Amino acid sequence: MKIVILAGGGGTRLWPLSRKTLPKQFTKILSNKILLQETVDRFTGFYSPKDIYISLTPELLPLFKKKIKGFPEKNLIIEPEKRDTGPAMGYAAMILSLKFPDEPIIFVPSDHYIYDLKKYLSCLRVASKLIKEEGKLIDIAIPATFASTVLGYTQVGKVYKEINGVEVYRFRGHTEKPDFRTAKKYLAAGNYWWHGNCYMWTPAKFLGAYEKYAPNIYRGLMKVKEAYLNKDEKNIKIEYSKLEKISIDYAITEKIDPAKVLIIKGEFGWSDIGAWDVVFDKLSGKHDENKNLIKGLWAGLDTTGSLVYGSQEKIIATVGVDDLIVVDTPDALLICPKSRAQDVKKIVEKLAAEKKKDYL
Repeated sequence: MKIVILAGGGGTRLWPLSRKTLPKQFTKILSNKILLQETVDRFTGFYSPKDIYISLTPELLPLFKKKIKGFPEKNLIIEPEKRDTGPAMGYAAMILSLKFPDEPIIFVPSDHYIYDLKKYLSCLRVASKLIKEEGKLIDIAIPATFASTVLGYTQVGKVYKEINGVEVYRFRGHTEKPDFRTAKKYLAAGNYWWHGNCYMWTPAKFLGAYEKYAPNIYRGLMKVKEAYLNKDEKNIKIEYSKLEKISIDYAITEKIDPAKVLIIKGEFGWSDIGAWDVVFDKLSGKHDENKNLIKGLWAGLDTTGSLVYGSQEKIIATVGVDDLIVVDTPDALLICPKSRAQDVKKIVEKLAAEKKKDYL
């Protein structure tokens, strides 16, 4: 199996730590390693280095080279520009199809948390086996524990089979980022699980799905392919820039024939590190006696259940607060209730609308 780590995105809900010039996958949020390095290390030792690829944009290449040392440059897939996962994954599938059209590949985000690595890798081995034997798209879904409006939902059907302790289910449909009322209904129903964003298939099968469900993107990718084979950098950029800016979830997953897909139940301790409340939850083992999560220089009085993220150069003091998020960077300070962490993205949108580009 080929591993393709998608590292070209941003992470606006983790502002002000995550910025356009320093997206969250290049920050040390969960440990002393950046998230992208943690993702690479997840596969190192289990997969050959030649089988691990990283997809990112030209703007992030200098940052990548600064943060990640020793990664083979020939295994970098440089998207011509940032156009969301629909074009990005199609571009990567097109490139890999030139050498490995029928070999299983997995697209994985660069910023997810995995607790049980052994179980996670077992799921990938089962997926590779199913792709080879049945030719279906394999995805991972995680039973939901609360109603989320920032995650996609996979509707699962009956159990298909169990392989080496890994449960595989039939697929009944996908809904990307529902509103809160719908998310609550999904949670109550029990058979709508969080989408784990781990698409697994072959490059040829992925391109076939684009041809059927996103034909405009497919035709554009074929023009990009022609330019790529001719080493025509100018036309690669021109044709790629014409592709619709859309996620693969909207472009393909919501439209795909359910019979073409199988779902693996993800029981390995997963989370999309997409907002500060999630960081607070996933680092629960590092909380103090008052359930505060502290990184940086801090002094607190009657402070409970709060996340304080700063540096050793400036002290942060809190008095009489509960369930608060405080994130301090050299040029921006975020303060919000933990319950409003998902709304940080709206602040970034407001800054963009007000053209305060220095803080994005």
